Amino acid sequence: MSLIFGVYARRLHTTCTCNEIQKLTRLRVVDNSEIGKQAMAEGKPPRCIHVYNKTGIGRIGDKVLVAIKGEKKKGVLVGLKQNQKPLVPKFDSNNVVLIDDSGSPLGTRIHVPIPTVLRTILKERTHVKGTDFTKILAIATKYV
Repeated sequence: MSLIFGVYARRLHTTCTCNEIQKLTRLRVVDNSEIGKQAMAEGKPPRCIHVYNKTGIGRIGDKVLVAIKGEKKKGVLVGLKQNQKPLVPKFDSNNVVLIDDSGSPLGTRIHVPIPTVLRTILKERTHVKGTDFTKILAIATKYV
């Protein structure tokens, strides 16, 4: 152990934890898409490159651009560590479901429970000619 600025350097974090989704935040893929399973098995989780909203801070149901295994993929945030509104559960990890450009999910099943408030959020954001988020709700196995 070395002494740096009067504090022993023991690989302690000196900055506070950031509980919001922003650029370079590590995410956890929770669907059974092939690229997601490979990245999580290798121990190289995807990182958020861009959040598609005005503030740049991701909330539940937001679309994000993700760097995964050297590729760019889009995803939808389905569970977050950050403090939520009342009756919205707080998760242990930042969960994302990978989607293609048309909005349909890359996997066929979501392994973790997703919040029921996501039903109303994604149905409001589904457009007639735009992305169809109801497919994400259809492949979910459990709701919390």
